[in-house]
This record gives sequence, C-alpha cells and structure tokens, in this order.
Amino acid sequence: MIKILIVEDQTILQESLEHIISVQSDMEVVGKTDDAARAAELCRILKPNLILMDVVTKNESNGIAYSAEIIKKFPGIKIVIMTSMPDITFIDEARKAGAHSFVYKHMGKDHFYYVIRNTMAGHGVYPGPSAHTSIAMELTETEIAVLRLVCRGKTREESAKELGLSDTVLGRHITSILDKSGFDSISKFAIYAVGKGLISPVTIN
Repeated sequence: MIKILIVEDQTILQESLEHIISVQSDMEVVGKTDDAARAAELCRILKPNLILMDVVTKNESNGIAYSAEIIKKFPGIKIVIMTSMPDITFIDEARKAGAHSFVYKHMGKDHFYYVIRNTMAGHGVYPGPSAHTSIAMELTETEIAVLRLVCRGKTREESAKELGLSDTVLGRHITSILDKSGFDSISKFAIYAVGKGLISPVTIN
C-alpha cells in the first residue's frame, strides 16, 4: 500500500486529490496539510511512503525547500513536487532539492497515478522540455531574477536596488536577455515569458 501525505493549500484541490487517490486499491491518503512547514512533523507521526508537495503553500511556505529537509531526515520517503505555475525554474530547483518527481496540477488523474506508481518503483518522472523553453533555459540565475522583477512591474531603479546591482551592471544583464531572446524590449519579453508560462513573477526563494 502506498501511503500518501498531501501538502496543498487549495482546499478543493486537496479534497480532489484525496478522492482520486482513495479509489485506488494500492493507494491511501494518510494525512493532509495546507502548510509545507508542517510536513516533516507529519512524516514523523504518519510515516507516509510518498508526499505530494505543492511548490508554494500556506504562509508562502517553500515546498521545494522543505522537501530538501524532509529528504535528509526521512530518506525513505519519496517526494513528488506539484504546481500549477509552469515556471521552468521550479523544475530545476526541484531536481536540486532531490525531489523524485515533478507534476503539473492540470494533468489528468491517470497521469497522477502514473507518476505516483513510477516514483514508488524508483523511476522519477519529470516533464520533458517544451518548444517554448529553450530561450528561458539559456538565461542565468541573475537574468531570471531581473526578468521576474520586470514581470512584477518593478522599475529599472527598483530592480537594481533589490538585486544589489549598479544601473550599469543591470543594463548589461538586460542587454544579455534581449540578445538571447531576440526581443527589442525587456517589457515585451516579460509579457511573452509570462504568457508562454516560461516564468512566473512569483519567487519561492
């Protein structure tokens, strides 16, 4: 029996996941929480085999960061990161944290079953690259940070201050982003990147 802990702050999705899991003869939901900060404590009490972990939960708790901690404390527990935000940086962060699999929430229940069973069998499942991700994958971490701030409507001055960069250095990063993307305006590329789901203005760092 696969014992599953659901970490999800949207009640309707939490209940939907519990329902689709409970009808499977080899799966059981042993616990639920809306806050990733409580996951480790629940692991100790409930002893799940696998966690379905949202990227951002209640109080903006960082699901990926807490997953890294859980993997160190409970190496036998498998973790599947899930999100509705198609931000390519989340996949990379999940891999670095040691998460075993990654799934988008909009996928159908059969895909969730596939991911859960394969993860438990030791076969990690991650999304493949899409046709739109190549540009964003070429950006450095600082360039992605700059782009996030532009997406959030920050001015050039505000972005430089938040990142601790001089205006000249910030300008170099923007020029690099435009060279890689082929756009003539950072604002235009920000709109394109969000529209294509390449990046989310939200940061989990």
